Amino acid sequence: MARRPRRKAEETREDILSMAEMLFRERGYVAVSIADIAGALNMSPANVFKHFRSKVALVDAIAGRHLDNAAERFIPLDQDMPAKEQLLRFVLRLLEGHLQDIQKSPYIFEMVLSTIEAKLEAGNRYRACIEEKLGEIIRKGMAEGRYHCRDPEHAAHTVADVLACVLHPILIVRDDKETLVRRAGEIVGFVDAALQNSAC
Repeated sequence: MARRPRRKAEETREDILSMAEMLFRERGYVAVSIADIAGALNMSPANVFKHFRSKVALVDAIAGRHLDNAAERFIPLDQDMPAKEQLLRFVLRLLEGHLQDIQKSPYIFEMVLSTIEAKLEAGNRYRACIEEKLGEIIRKGMAEGRYHCRDPEHAAHTVADVLACVLHPILIVRDDKETLVRRAGEIVGFVDAALQNSAC
């Protein structure tokens, strides 16, 4: 009997990711083990661990996939729009995307909650994208003469922290969209006023 040809490592890795995501969606993150994923693929748990050192590493890779699909959240804004309006549009775009993620893929929320202490690389990368876009908006405001920051990168980091209350899945899951949009507008107004202070 001829042996089945060996698959490329990348193909096996993608199969593991797809199966893990399907099982997490069906049963929930906590209920699925590495052995469950391996069994569904007719392979040993050791083979899964060969590609992903832990269940958390699997989550990180799945989150990375979703981040790659979220690129539209970072497309350039209308450059004729004032910095304050750009800031509000960007925050509302992110908020809308996060609410859609929670609605369409609630298992992602469970994964985020279950792995929050792991500081996933995908989460760090997403945060860096947010800070980069905020930095662009802040520098635009400085060019307009509206903002007077000494360190726009540090300001962007701080603004990202402040915006967590309307962007982080754990902090937005309990509120309705109308409340979150109103809160986002209030926070952007507060941030805009702070950025006009030369001490920021």
